[in-house]
Amino acid sequence: MAGTDNIDVVADSRLLIRTSFKATLATLDAQSGAPYASLITVATDIEGSPIFLISTLAKHTQNLNQDNRASLLFDGTGAVADPLRGRRVSLSGRAMKDSSERSRTRFLNRHPQAEAYADFDDFSFYRLEIENGHFVGGFGRIHDISAANLLIDITGAEPLIDSEKEIVDHMNADHTDAIQLYATRLLNGADGDWRMSGCDPDGCDLVNGNEALRLTFREPAASPDAVRKILVALVQEARNA
Repeated sequence: MAGTDNIDVVADSRLLIRTSFKATLATLDAQSGAPYASLITVATDIEGSPIFLISTLAKHTQNLNQDNRASLLFDGTGAVADPLRGRRVSLSGRAMKDSSERSRTRFLNRHPQAEAYADFDDFSFYRLEIENGHFVGGFGRIHDISAANLLIDITGAEPLIDSEKEIVDHMNADHTDAIQLYATRLLNGADGDWRMSGCDPDGCDLVNGNEALRLTFREPAASPDAVRKILVALVQEARNA
């Protein structure tokens, strides 16, 4: 029997979703109504909603045009010998087209190779409007999670949201050394070409090829100046590590 939300489960679920490059998309077949599962690449919006880019030629898109109810499975089991002991999160909700520039930017920051086809006429960005979540972290660790707990509160964070692209571009252009320190010293990531792909009130997303890490802030930030102060403090912490 599933338990209710708790802090650790919420944090684990958010982390898995934020650091995933892909997910399994489940839709309802437009012809038969039977479940249909497919693999897609994903990113997240500021508040944590999954974003994906799909083509009208794909069966899952045709299914969504008929019935936009959908589910996403984020698989965090990796190379675990017994996958049933690993983490996974299932999200249910409705897939809605999303033409915002922010979603496009955040997705392409996570998946730069998609720039080659993102502007094709048959491709569109979608977001999953989460209605509920279900977390499994191994035997006996099973929890239902409300949509409200899966998403972060962005109330009052408009200054940061409006400046996100500028913050990310600035860090990637002028402070790559700091990003490397965050990844390797604070988050135990391997050496590599780490860059920042997104920033929100709760933290920053770092990527290096097919690896992703989450730099979580100890307290929420609602403005560019608040983010700057946090990042300066964290780079000093990393240097002292």
